[in-house]
Amino acid sequence: MPTANYSESEIIQRGKRLYEQTIRVAIDEEQSKGKLLVINIETGEYEMDADDVVAAKRSKARFGEAALFTMKIGYPSAYRLG
Repeated sequence: MPTANYSESEIIQRGKRLYEQTIRVAIDEEQSKGKLLVINIETGEYEMDADDVVAAKRSKARFGEAALFTMKIGYPSAYRLG
């Protein structure tokens, strides 16, 4: 859901850029594969957990109403429908 300051496409673009430029090199992708990653696109800070609900709750508590980008490490999308 877009925030007042960012469109959905801006959130996606910033989140992917932050992941590629800073977060990817800071984590072990092989050990983190399948974990949910939630990135604050304004600060570059992130929360990561194997439990999606835990990652989401910690992100909400830590970042409040900030614009967040969510992804599942090692997969093209966080969830699959159908």
